[in-house]
Amino acid sequence: MPRTESPAKPESTARVRTIAKAVPSARRDLVRQLLRDYRERHDPDVRERLVELNSDLVHFIARRFANRGEPLEDIEQVGFLGLINAIERFDPSLENEFSTFATPTIMGEIRRYFRDRSWAVRVPRRLQENLLRVNAASQQLSGELGRSPTITEIGQRLGLEPEEVLAALEVSPAQHTLSLEASPGGRTDEIATIGDRLGAEDSNLDRVEMRSILEQAMAHLNPREREIMALRFVDELPQTEVAKRLGISQMHVSRLQRAAVEHLRRKMGDAATV
Repeated sequence: MPRTESPAKPESTARVRTIAKAVPSARRDLVRQLLRDYRERHDPDVRERLVELNSDLVHFIARRFANRGEPLEDIEQVGFLGLINAIERFDPSLENEFSTFATPTIMGEIRRYFRDRSWAVRVPRRLQENLLRVNAASQQLSGELGRSPTITEIGQRLGLEPEEVLAALEVSPAQHTLSLEASPGGRTDEIATIGDRLGAEDSNLDRVEMRSILEQAMAHLNPREREIMALRFVDELPQTEVAKRLGISQMHVSRLQRAAVEHLRRKMGDAATV
């Protein structure tokens, strides 16, 4: 049976040490000296020089994550953030090789970047990690049991409570979202989009609210005045239409409207507007 190549594993300590040995001795000595100097003075110029001297390590690690859907330049920028974190945390007094210390920090930063970018909606990292574990355990158990495992069985395999398994499964839809411009069911022959099928705001809601406000404000008006004000300023009808509905002349409507407005102003003060 032909051998299949196993997936790439995280950078081993031995491999990092090999890379470190490829760096000229004078350069390693300079990095050690600058790290001691930065530990004492935290000079930004010294840190910038350390970033420059260790940039090859960032580029090397970032290339391992290329072709995964993110621009290499963005991955490298994240890697440099990891490098800066490593510089801040490194203790030269322990006599460790800096590249050995910095590599897992840089890789961890890049992995977090990919993990966060793969979720369309941001959810707590603990739930993200639990979902990955739950999915893996579910696949394992399905193969072993010949059926879909129960929530309890998955929890027992992972040492999680059933509530924790359910919480992880509930965030699964957050990994992917649908565009409002997409067709329902992914059909390309659909003219209407998902956005077209969403409900719209009812324009009558504003009228209902306005009528309620006016009714409270006009409680002291007589019935005819209240009706005219509602027809004019809630239903927004012209005076001619109001006159037709009430069976009176437009001039009469105009006089009653002016009287009602003046009445409101006297009762509510000059701040009242219609």
